[in-house]
Amino acid sequence: MKNFVLGSIRLYQRTIGFRKGFLKTFFLVDSACRFSPTCSDYTYQAIEKYGVFRGSLVAIRRIIRCHPWAKGGYDPVK
Repeated sequence: MKNFVLGSIRLYQRTIGFRKGFLKTFFLVDSACRFSPTCSDYTYQAIEKYGVFRGSLVAIRRIIRCHPWAKGGYDPVK
């Protein structure tokens, strides 16, 4: 299950994501994310570290923090 979810995240990053995928053509910037690492990288790292269930909860908390008024910056998986 864990490998399937991690593989799905990598597939998203390569096909749709902001850095290399389809969305880059619309935003025309290298990164549209306020945080470093990006939300998809953060989710990948959280699931790798904590497993699918807890890692997904950690990632959802991060995605909720990502809004137009967020300060952003460096936010590693803890």
